[in-house]
Amino acid sequence: MRVFLGSDHAGFELKEHLVSWLRANGHEPVDCGAFEYDAVDDYPPFVLRAAERTAAEPGTLGIVLGGSGNGEAIAANKVRGVRAALVWNEDTATLARQHNDANVISLGARQHDAATATRFVELFLGTPYSGEPRHTRRIEMLGEYETSGKLPPLPSGG
Repeated sequence: MRVFLGSDHAGFELKEHLVSWLRANGHEPVDCGAFEYDAVDDYPPFVLRAAERTAAEPGTLGIVLGGSGNGEAIAANKVRGVRAALVWNEDTATLARQHNDANVISLGARQHDAATATRFVELFLGTPYSGEPRHTRRIEMLGEYETSGKLPPLPSGG
């Protein structure tokens, strides 16, 4: 699977580790930067590129990394067609794919050691979307809002 990665300085070392891990496990990592450690770089240029490339190529996934992963998730979710999930444990890694059909995982490199973060990536990449109608309906509501700006109707009695 092709996997696009983007990170600032805070996630640089983990990104380098994940690029190697992905390659060793039969994936095709595409590094969207940072390409060198720079303690004062900004995450948006790298994260937005990884997110855009993921959205432009259906069937691929993305990994964005920073200190907490929060800003990176926010940035990635600005890209139309991206569903980025901030992952902090094994359940959120699995459910991001299974229930939300997330195509980008956001990780806080200062929150997890490399082995733990790698496990989250492994689960994320290995979990298929369930395709359950309730999840599909919710994803479609979000997609419609993303393109039209029209709020979904409230449920009956709500």
